[in-house]
Amino acid sequence: MITGANGGLGLWTARGLARAGAHVVMAVRNLEKADRARTWLLDKVPGASLEVVELDLASLASVRKAADGIVAAHAVIDILVNNAGLMAISEQQTADGFEMQFGTNHLGHFALTAHLLGSILRAPAARVVTVSSVAHHFGLPVNPRNPHLHGNYGPWRAYGQSKLANFHFGLGLDKRFRAAGVAAASLVAHPGYTRTDLYEVSATHGRGPTQRAARRIVESAGTSVRDGARPQLRAATDPAARGGEFWGPRFMMAGPPVRLPILRRWRMDRIIDSLWRVSERETGVVLDVGAVARSLNG
Repeated sequence: MITGANGGLGLWTARGLARAGAHVVMAVRNLEKADRARTWLLDKVPGASLEVVELDLASLASVRKAADGIVAAHAVIDILVNNAGLMAISEQQTADGFEMQFGTNHLGHFALTAHLLGSILRAPAARVVTVSSVAHHFGLPVNPRNPHLHGNYGPWRAYGQSKLANFHFGLGLDKRFRAAGVAAASLVAHPGYTRTDLYEVSATHGRGPTQRAARRIVESAGTSVRDGARPQLRAATDPAARGGEFWGPRFMMAGPPVRLPILRRWRMDRIIDSLWRVSERETGVVLDVGAVARSLNG
């Protein structure tokens, strides 16, 4: 299953999994765009097994509805790629009143993963891959007292916070998998500087000079979407990949997908635990791997 599979990195990730023979659940917000993506995929991978599910990560009700439908149809989920996201847009709120980038990029995926956890744990060796960004290096940990940056919003500040949250979520989820003794693994990936429509959306909706500059740079120097999807595909499928790893381009912004060092370890466990508490408080959704594992075994 892939979020945001109707374009960019998600679409090429769907192509890669479909080519390997997987049944691909394309979880998307824009159904019209998804129909075009499905047609493109069937042209590139004739006979591909594809399923489109409506999912708006900026709405907890939509996340719950999509997850309920997926779980009803699929008792087992082998791969979940938390891919969809927004970048450096103007200040907006989700349907639940969350800051839009934190709400979509992190909280929506947090709730989705929690709702799908039973199906994930039923797989023999499931993998959850959460897509971060090099922007996590300049992101600040979520402030429990102001996770939505009220009175302190900046498009790149919010983006960096959300991508660091993605990074910490992927690592924290794997730690919880290990503690529960389950076979599932959680990994983090980033695409480098990739020519996706994310930069166009950012330049259009962010309306700032830095967003326009980022778009110009990626248009001239960015890598292809096909190459950008390779780290998350490798994290999802490479037999040698292990839980708790971080995958990305060898040369930070470009290059073949490789295992990367995990930096910023100081206080990481405490920061992840704090993020978990904030995420459960804001969404009202508990992500307790041990409890779900025990319910499946009992």
